[in-house]
Amino acid sequence: MPNIAAIDIGTNSIHLVVARPTGNRRFDILAREKEVVRLGTGPGDMKHLSADAIDRAVETLGRFRQVAEVWEADVVAVATSATREALNREEFIGRARREAGVEVAIVPGVEEARLIQLGVLQAVPVYDRQVLVVDIGGGSTELILGDGGRMITARSMKLGAIRLTNRFFASERVKASAVEACRNYVRAFISPVVRDISRLGFAAAVGSSGTIASAVSLSVAERGEQPRSPNAETISRAEIEAAVARVAGVRTTAAREKINGLEPRRADIILAGLLLLEQLVLELQIEELTYSEYALREGVLLDRMRQPHEGLHHLSDLRRESVLHVASMFTDDLDHAKHTTALAAELWEQTADIHGLAPPTLELLEAAALLHNVGLFVSHSSHHRHSYYLIRNCERLTGFTDREIELIALVARYHRKSSPKAKHSEFAQLDPPDQHTVRVLAGLLRVAISLDRTSAGLVESVAVHASDGDLTMHVAVKPGADASLELYTAEQRKDPLAAALKKRVSIVAARAHAAA
Repeated sequence: MPNIAAIDIGTNSIHLVVARPTGNRRFDILAREKEVVRLGTGPGDMKHLSADAIDRAVETLGRFRQVAEVWEADVVAVATSATREALNREEFIGRARREAGVEVAIVPGVEEARLIQLGVLQAVPVYDRQVLVVDIGGGSTELILGDGGRMITARSMKLGAIRLTNRFFASERVKASAVEACRNYVRAFISPVVRDISRLGFAAAVGSSGTIASAVSLSVAERGEQPRSPNAETISRAEIEAAVARVAGVRTTAAREKINGLEPRRADIILAGLLLLEQLVLELQIEELTYSEYALREGVLLDRMRQPHEGLHHLSDLRRESVLHVASMFTDDLDHAKHTTALAAELWEQTADIHGLAPPTLELLEAAALLHNVGLFVSHSSHHRHSYYLIRNCERLTGFTDREIELIALVARYHRKSSPKAKHSEFAQLDPPDQHTVRVLAGLLRVAISLDRTSAGLVESVAVHASDGDLTMHVAVKPGADASLELYTAEQRKDPLAAALKKRVSIVAARAHAAA
């Protein structure tokens, strides 16, 4: 396996880690880089990325790509809260692609939590216990409860050091009233999540990312210690409260830059981050917190090492498990969904030379096929639209990026009724390659669904033969079965696929082989 460069595009900083896989889910770190870009800084509760912030981020990504090239590493870049929430995120993603040569994937909050847990478990020996992971970023905070590598539950909250700073500490001088207002706001915000986590319980607590690293550094400096590495360093609740008091007592950013143990570049946002940490440990009754040097970017490394997407022609175990879980929650006829999925995958593979889609799109088709009918849980009327909504807003689909979930939801939405149209807002927001992907996958799915019109599994397989302008599907039916309704329905619903492939499509029954 080649070297891997993982880039974590956060609200405060962009991190790069380049690693060489060594087998057995292990890796050697070859290079690390960090740049504070403040992508999420500005008014509007992070609804808009400023032009200056985008410039800084794109410049940093270009430099990080050059570092990755030195090590001949494949680049995997993920963006979190600030990009996830920004209305102009496509502008940033497009510039990152064109100017920096980096393809950025936005990860949903729950997927971010899964990747964080994956990284943390590699750095701190808590695998054998039920553990709570607390990750405080600039724009969001993730709480992950897991046991032995299994994620029991995860919560992604729109609370972070930069977001709270913008809200309560925008002025240069800190007021005591703003400190109390921030405390009260955080306490109220986290209350429902605290209740859920406390009910499930945990045996150990681990913290990761910048705010908690700063809390550790402040506490270690106060002790007069100088550990070789902060990883696995433990701080108590009392030490966290003392760190808050020490920082809150310093009224200006310039003065906070001189606090022993504090990284000067975090001086303007550290108070908000520490207040958030303080309320979490108090409300969750965390007596001590162990710091993990690994977090999201190391989780991205491990995820890519154990399930590379290139050349993957079927849903990975992780993705399949989450998709089947969602399908079983909302679908009564899972056998029909599975049979449709098999037919759709067969059609994708046999038309690969025609549609020219990359192998990972087969995973998206399989997910959409398994989930296309989940909207029936809401209502039969317009259930394709309900399917889109449920898939798009479901937090149980793990292993997928935000873009992938959007494509899955749209393919499921177009499995019946209207074909994709420019006037449909969600479809119109896609770039042309993704629009082509949705058209092709939705066309394949429509035919596959039609070939199981009676939900009886009468069609065993499909063989595709193509010529210059024609594509013929020879449908093999179970011996003695009457699949006339399947063939008729497929013939009636083939037009979107024909348009997407720019072929005349015909669907015929395969000739039965004569007995030997």
